[in-house]
Amino acid sequence: MVDGHSGLTTCSHGSQTTVVHVTAPSFASLTTLRVGGTPAAAYECTSAEQLADTVARLDRAGTPLLVVGGGSNLLVADGELDLAAVLVRNEGITLDDDLRLRIQAGTEWDAVVAYAVEHGLGGIEALSGIPGSAGATPVQNVGAYGSEIADVLTRVRLWNRETGVDEWVPAESLDLAYRYSNLKFTRRAVVLEIELQLQDTDLSIPLRHLGGERVPLAKARESVLETRRAKGMVLDAADYDTWSAGSFFTNPVVPSAVADEIEAEVGEERMPRFPAGDGQEKLSAAWLIERAGCHRGFPGEDAPARLSTKHTLALTNRGQARAADIADLARRVQDQVRGAFGVELHPEPVWVGL
Repeated sequence: MVDGHSGLTTCSHGSQTTVVHVTAPSFASLTTLRVGGTPAAAYECTSAEQLADTVARLDRAGTPLLVVGGGSNLLVADGELDLAAVLVRNEGITLDDDLRLRIQAGTEWDAVVAYAVEHGLGGIEALSGIPGSAGATPVQNVGAYGSEIADVLTRVRLWNRETGVDEWVPAESLDLAYRYSNLKFTRRAVVLEIELQLQDTDLSIPLRHLGGERVPLAKARESVLETRRAKGMVLDAADYDTWSAGSFFTNPVVPSAVADEIEAEVGEERMPRFPAGDGQEKLSAAWLIERAGCHRGFPGEDAPARLSTKHTLALTNRGQARAADIADLARRVQDQVRGAFGVELHPEPVWVGL
């Protein structure tokens, strides 16, 4: 059992902790899917030192915990949960003379992209509009439109929960790959800060959705935001199509022979398929979902959880969904794709208590 009160705690590094007695927020209010129950206790940390100190204290006490940043990659069970929520609220961006950005983990990610574009710094403009906090970006190596955080990440400041050490580690030590790092799905460390190496430039990186074209940074950012809005991938409280965790499934990587079989079976030219090395190819999860019979808005207007009406890769809460509804929809989509093509889709969000 979690040993704690039901209030929100503001932590301080050192021997004293100041308690602010308010009701612990539900995960429905902390996540972009807007589902989830209530933690036994919550701790809001506004500095890297507070964050490390709080996690260390809870670990020493044997208290199960969940670190929550922007909540854009979490699917949390309903009801009362026997864990503590550690809310990452340390914010701030600093720029050095070598064009390196140091970013506190709790900083809103899109604010980081906006800052870079405003200062004429290129490298992350294609990652505009991605919800969540900066600290989450290296954990799953976020990416979009031909760019990913691994392209610019130089090092990460971690609280190592196994050794009890606050340390900066090089990006190379994280085994960054497609939507993966060795931090993902583990409890070994918590991200406190990240560092990015950007470039002084007027033009963007080549943008995949513009056919590889390079455009002015501000135009690139607006183009990416416009594309994401059209897919319901930019959060809007008034639009249920955006009550999601973004792309719910990763694009599957399969042997080239399997890709050939699927393309022949569907009988369409130009099936989305991209080389992934070692005789493997990456397929489009959205394309597979649609061809497996899961249309936009699936399974229908009466369902509390549905595929977005704008983009089949987003599972959405239509205002009254529970966590179990989202999970059931995810399994149903997986079953149909598996049955149609023999391909397993893997969720991107972390499932908690489900």
